[in-house]
Amino acid sequence: MINPVTPWTAAAQSDIQNSKLLYKLSLQQYKLQILNAGDSLWLTVENPQAGTTAFRLAFGINGIFGKTSVTRTQKGLEIKASTRLGNYTITVTFPKSRHTIFRYTTVFTASFPFLIPFWPRDIVQLTKTGRIENTIGTVHVKQTGARSGHLFFSMNKPSNGSVFYFQNLTAMSAYCDATKTSLSETVGGEWPEIGFQFPVNPDIPVPEGIPYTISDAFVILEEKVLEKATELSAAFLDFLSEIYLLLPKPEPQYQDWLAIAQQALNSLYLNKGCWTVINGTPYLNAYAGDYDTPAEIMVQLAVLLPLQEYLIWSQQTHPVYDDLSRGITDFYDDRVKSIVRWHPARENQLDKSEEQKKEMVMDSWYLHHPLLNLARLALRGDKTAERLFLDSIDYAIKVARHFDYNWPVFYKMTTLEVIKAETSPGNGGEKDVPGSYAHIMFLAYKLTGEKRFFTEAAKAVKHLEGLGFHIFYQANNTAFTAGALAEMYRETQDEKYLSLSYSCLAGIFKNVQLWDCGYGYGKNFPNFFSVFPLNDAPYTAAYEEFEVFAALHHYMEVTDGLPILPSLKILLPEFIKYAASRLAYYYPPLLPEDIIDKEIKTGEIQKELWIPLEDLHDGWEKSGGVGQEVYGAGLPFGIIPRQYFKIEPLKGTAYINYPIAKLRLGKKALTFHITGDNRFKASLEFIGISKTDLKKIKVEQKNTAKYAELKTNTSGRYELDAGSSVRISWT
Repeated sequence: MINPVTPWTAAAQSDIQNSKLLYKLSLQQYKLQILNAGDSLWLTVENPQAGTTAFRLAFGINGIFGKTSVTRTQKGLEIKASTRLGNYTITVTFPKSRHTIFRYTTVFTASFPFLIPFWPRDIVQLTKTGRIENTIGTVHVKQTGARSGHLFFSMNKPSNGSVFYFQNLTAMSAYCDATKTSLSETVGGEWPEIGFQFPVNPDIPVPEGIPYTISDAFVILEEKVLEKATELSAAFLDFLSEIYLLLPKPEPQYQDWLAIAQQALNSLYLNKGCWTVINGTPYLNAYAGDYDTPAEIMVQLAVLLPLQEYLIWSQQTHPVYDDLSRGITDFYDDRVKSIVRWHPARENQLDKSEEQKKEMVMDSWYLHHPLLNLARLALRGDKTAERLFLDSIDYAIKVARHFDYNWPVFYKMTTLEVIKAETSPGNGGEKDVPGSYAHIMFLAYKLTGEKRFFTEAAKAVKHLEGLGFHIFYQANNTAFTAGALAEMYRETQDEKYLSLSYSCLAGIFKNVQLWDCGYGYGKNFPNFFSVFPLNDAPYTAAYEEFEVFAALHHYMEVTDGLPILPSLKILLPEFIKYAASRLAYYYPPLLPEDIIDKEIKTGEIQKELWIPLEDLHDGWEKSGGVGQEVYGAGLPFGIIPRQYFKIEPLKGTAYINYPIAKLRLGKKALTFHITGDNRFKASLEFIGISKTDLKKIKVEQKNTAKYAELKTNTSGRYELDAGSSVRISWT
């Protein structure tokens, strides 16, 4: 026995072989059968040139399926079945697609209330001879925590191609709400017991007489056994985007980010819990009310950069910007000729409670992130930032070369002694750091024109090759790396850079939540298309999500006009659309009191303060327990310049929930291009423009040869096709 299995899987082979055939049909080259195996209904998919995979459509829960019926419908099949415990309705459909795809949805109605202590997974690999437990396969991607219910695997023995499987977990929310169960960690398993394991309810019985969706699976069949890292990344993005086209999706709601920005700026400026003072200079705390942790360079720059963007956009000044800008020079340390993490005058106050909370200990990504923001400030003309960046860059190069472009987790800045080598035993250090380093080197090249910086970037990038999904360590850094690689492709036309950018983005989308948690506390805020900050993070985080949003905007901007994967023109703009609606719910004033955790790890939570919570959790867990994240305070300041544009002649503003490019403003008109796939819609609305002037505005869209005028919908918004050109004119 190669793989130990439970009795339910061990018996599946013989049960299926001895089952009753209910229906058979063909799907391209595959032969499909619907079978009644007694305690389970199965759909088997046979590739005549390879093997057979079985998908459990329904589980009898200690009951036997008696009379069943299969009816052919316009879209596929409808199966009616029952056991002594309840009734099942199963639909099997075959959506139109470029791929070989089918969907099965199972609805169960209990005849009486009962508990469910166990449920088997729903996918097994069958053999012509031998046993299931002796098959060999590779699981490339599976659900972690509350991420998407996806499973991507290849069957090596028998050689039977690859499968991309996706559970629409939103559909099971009603059951979870009734039984107080969770959909975290439900899709995955260990080979050969893989697939969806319906969440069991050992404490609260399933209500009788109420139909609950207990499975809603999409399956893409791929003939090839996929193995190469770049091939897997591209295929994952392709398959996910194809499922996304078919997936039921919530309607994103408009958030008044202009008002939120004013609230956030007032909270940031006036609330003493956000600040600490060192030698007469104010610095932001990392968390509201946290006066014990010394000031950090990343925290200052995390707010300073988006605040600069917002003030340029709004044509304003603000003392918060001046205070932050004045204070960052104090983080330069002559001992190492570089910026450092902790304020040198308070470093001795570190409590040493964590490995990085010790003098001169650096988390590898943490050096590069502030350098990235300094470079971005410098490229917009900030001379203080430029000096700090260029004065520190040679230290970053020294560290990179010392570690041969494979950074540990923690090291001592003065001696380069390794404090912690690996994220976990056998998994190496922070694998996206070569990308972050390459990013700052590329920005140094843009800033100075010195070829040595580009050479450094190219050396670092080599250490990303072959990693595939494993490039991902921290979402925001990985997302920014993707944009840097795209820019390096533009510079060199070397395809490897573009291909590696796809691996970065595959890592991002492996860590998103493409479902809406409609149970428990999760009913109080939208979470469809949220992204988790780390591979194993138990919650989504405000700052990392915002930076992913900004980074994907940048990727769409720098790849405009390039032949990137079609899947990215779907996934990136749609993520941005939902983020622009969803990110506001990190603010405690928009959340009910009972959703916010009372036990706070760092600082304190002030419910009416417009500073975001760091953490949002699965529906049965309270949020905000990490703290109220001051370094996430730049969130609205970064969203506004990307989603709003001013129309000065009309003294108003336009908002669009999609990324745009090529914005051109004239005296009587403006034009722009909406990025993305034309099967999706972007929403446009005007803000602060008088009713009289609104009547003078004409919105036109061009998909092919000429512009056509559009009218507003019932909500007063314009629905525009992604991938089109838009002209707004006024008289």
